[in-house]
Formats: sequence, structure tokens, C-alpha cells
Amino acid sequence: MKPLEKGSKKLLNAWAFYDWANSVYTLTIASSIFPIFYSALFLSEIKTVQAFGMEFKSTALITFVTAFTFLVVAVISPILSGIADYVGNKKQFLKFFCYLGSAGCIGLYWFDISPEGIHLSLLFYFMGLIGYWGSLVFYNSYLPDIAFKEQQDRISAKGFSMGYIGSVLLLLLNLFMVMSQDDGASKIQMMRYSFVTVGIWWALFSQYAFYWLPKGTSSGQKVTQSVFFNGLKELNLVWRALKQDLRLKRYLYAFFVFSMAVQTIMLVAVYFGEEEIDWGGSSEKTMGLIVSILVIQIVAVFGAILTSRASNAYGNIKTLVAVNIIWMSLCFYAYFMKTPLQFYIAASLVGLVMGGIQSLARSTYSKFLPETEDTTSYFSFYDVAEKIGIVLGMLIFATIDQVTGSMRNAILFLFVFFLFGIVLLLRVPKSRSIKVEQQNTASE
Repeated sequence: MKPLEKGSKKLLNAWAFYDWANSVYTLTIASSIFPIFYSALFLSEIKTVQAFGMEFKSTALITFVTAFTFLVVAVISPILSGIADYVGNKKQFLKFFCYLGSAGCIGLYWFDISPEGIHLSLLFYFMGLIGYWGSLVFYNSYLPDIAFKEQQDRISAKGFSMGYIGSVLLLLLNLFMVMSQDDGASKIQMMRYSFVTVGIWWALFSQYAFYWLPKGTSSGQKVTQSVFFNGLKELNLVWRALKQDLRLKRYLYAFFVFSMAVQTIMLVAVYFGEEEIDWGGSSEKTMGLIVSILVIQIVAVFGAILTSRASNAYGNIKTLVAVNIIWMSLCFYAYFMKTPLQFYIAASLVGLVMGGIQSLARSTYSKFLPETEDTTSYFSFYDVAEKIGIVLGMLIFATIDQVTGSMRNAILFLFVFFLFGIVLLLRVPKSRSIKVEQQNTASE
């Protein structure tokens, strides 16, 4: 097969199609059905579980496992990206994490909170989570390889949009499966089947992207111990290079701060809605939470497109500032909302800015990169920053929730991160030449 040329429509569409394949994980597993399923397994008022020789609050246990998984991804991604650069075959790593995540999703069918089954169950959860985020390291690094700078905003937004559409289609099927049942036990069984559909969908639809994405330039050499740690060395080289690139460095600072808040909200949104909103009953709660997630996904399709057009008209940084202002306002709104209608309104606003800030943050970083073929290392640094931010954000959120006894206080506190992110975005130079001039002035 002859490799497709950079910027070709078929290559761009093939790359974006992986979003269609893997986004079902974030919607069904991370955002909607699994959190509801996990909560439904605990029938008593005191929701605790025995694991690792200790007794955990149910939500605390899944939060700890999630935070640990992100730490693992943050550690292994630079190592794997270094190997991928050396061997010249990032597609194989993309495939590995895809299939690992797919297997983890299918394994959730057997999820069990008994002392005998909880550890294997958490392993499957770990596999799905690390598979999704691990694959993104290599998926995102393809962007500057397959698209020219003037194409990157549009194709990044298209990827997110395709992901939202595909994940909504599968969630509608899963929703029909669950709500077609009358009793709780049958609903839980349908939720288990929905995890299997996610794993199959992810692995199956990834094949189109795998077929057309370039393999890379193979070095033909074996991986040695020094090569194994090349990724960490390359991460250090990227950090040193950032010190010489004022625009990229300041943008990464801003991204780290506002992404910390965005990802935390996305990870805890369903748990917040379940605990803080008065739904009236169990069935109403299940339906309401899933409908809210659907609203977010549908609106996010248009949000990603609108943000892409706004960036073309006003520039990436100004658009990101505006989106962060909306996020900041949402933190205030969430503190006061109590009714399902108010939650639906919040879901609509979240959808409007969720896809936009993710796609634009990724494409802005890609456009700010220096001229280099080592895109994997730069995107590995980007992903490590995002993962560490998620861990810190979740720990801060959980601490405030635990100390004050209210998730509302934790949501309100995230206002600070968006405000700080806006300040940092405003300090990003308009061009790399500004930094050069500052260096020359300093040297004089």
C-alpha cells in the first residue's frame, strides 16, 4: 500500500476516525453508564468496599484507582514515546493501547465488588482507563505528521466532533438496552452488556485508522536499556527546549492550569449530579444523568465547530480566554444548582465549551511547536502535563469534598484555576520572535 501524502483528505479523515472509535469509552465507561452501574452495586446507605486489606468509601476507591492510573500513564508515556521514536513505529503502540483498553471494557462485564472479585474488577477498570489515555499519547502525536498547520484546527475539531457523534449513537443503543428493562437486576445486566459493546466498537472501528495511518520510519535496530530510557531523556530535552521558547512554555503553563480544572469537572460530573441534584427517584436519576450526558455530547459537536471558527476569526489564544471565562462562570452556577432543569442547563453549557477547549488546546499546542520531526516527544510532554494536572485536580477536589462535606464547595474552588489559566493565557506572546527579542535584550 502506497502511503498517503501529508494533508490528504483520506489521511486526515482516517486520523479523525480514531476519535469515532475510542470516544465511546469516555462517554459510556467514564462519564455515564459505568458510574451509575458502580453506584447501583452498593445497595446500603453506607457505601463501603473492602480492597487491598482496607475499607474504602466506594467513590474514594474508584477515585484512588483513577488517580493511580493517570500517574502510571504519566510515567510510562515518555518511555514508550521514546521507544516509538527510536523504532519508528508509533502505530504499533497505538494499536497495543487500543486493544488493551478494549479488553478492559469487555472485562468490566464481570465487575464485582465482593472481596473475592474486587481486585480483578479494578484491574479491568485500570486496563480500560490506561488503554484509552495511553493510546491518546500516540494518536495526538500524529496530528503535526498528517496535517499542515493551517489544517490542524479544523481536523482536530472534526476528530472531536466525530467522537461525539459516534459515542452518542452507541450510548443511545446502550440507553435503550438499559431502559427497556423493568427491574433493577435486569437493568444492571444490560449495563454489563453495554461495556462489552464499547470494547467491540473501539477495537472494530479503529481498524480504518490503523489501515491508513503511516507506520513511521523504522530504524531497524533493537531496543536496548539506553533506548528504554530515551523517552525520559527526550522529555528532559523538551523541557530544556521549552526554556528557549517563551511562547510554547507560557502556553503549556496555562494549559496545565485550565486543563486541570476541565478534566476534573468532566471526571466528577456524574457523581456530582447523582449526589447534589434532587431527581426524585432512582429511575428518574438514571434517566436524568444519561440524558444530561447525551445533551453534553450533542451540544459539544457544535461547540467544537464554533470554537474552531472563532479561532480562525479571533485567534487561538483569545478564543481560549473566552472559553475559560465561560468555564469560570459555570463553577459559580454549579454551586447553586439543585433541580434537574438547572443541571440540564449546566450540561448544555458544559457541552458548548467542553469540545471546544479540548480540540483548540490540542491544535494550539501543535501549531506552537518548533519545526521538528520529534513530534511524539513533544506530545508526550503535553500528555504528561495533562495527566499530572488531572491527578492534582482530583486530589484537590476530593480533599475539599472530604473536609467540607460538600462537592459544591469543591466545584466552586475550581473557579480559581480557570481565573489563573486566563491570566497565564494573556501572558502568551503572539509570536516566537517576541521571545527572541527579549533574549537579545537580556544578553545586552
